[in-house]
Amino acid sequence: MDVVSNPVRIAMWLVFLLGGSILGIWLDLRLWPAWWGSLAWHLISALLGLGLFRLVVRISRVTGRWLARCGRAGDLPRMETNRLVVVGPYACMRHPMHLGLMLFPLAFALVLGSPAFVLILAPLEALVIVGLVFAVEEREARIKFGGDYAAYASRVPPFNLSPDCLRRLLTEPPANPDCSNPFKLASE
Repeated sequence: MDVVSNPVRIAMWLVFLLGGSILGIWLDLRLWPAWWGSLAWHLISALLGLGLFRLVVRISRVTGRWLARCGRAGDLPRMETNRLVVVGPYACMRHPMHLGLMLFPLAFALVLGSPAFVLILAPLEALVIVGLVFAVEEREARIKFGGDYAAYASRVPPFNLSPDCLRRLLTEPPANPDCSNPFKLASE
């Protein structure tokens, strides 16, 4: 299976964060020098960014626990799955972890206090993340899970901002969740 390696994914995040920081500060000094020098802006921005960062960590923790508890059968390397997870937040959206990760550049930009990063670069990076989800993650899932993933994808949207789905996104899974499949998939 042709997959994108973890080092490549890490390099992408470094480019997003470091590149966004450098370009953001460069733009700030040209477009918004008063904001860049404002202590009030930096304090408010940092507090908002830390709050958003907390949300990103919670979403990553919750979705990671669902994957660890329902997506693994047998002895696998850490962060690997071999079972399609379609319960918890994965019952209402296919990429809940990526929804949280799309907020990470914005949280970082707010902590940095860069108006250009917040207003221009972080939204562009979120769009790139959405594109990568469709170009890479969807392809890898279809290869890995075949017809089961195709059936799941036909019933569940990639992202869902409904209140019920957002509640699931923030709710810790039970220690021993019912991981049975609520959908009739291709292999059943």
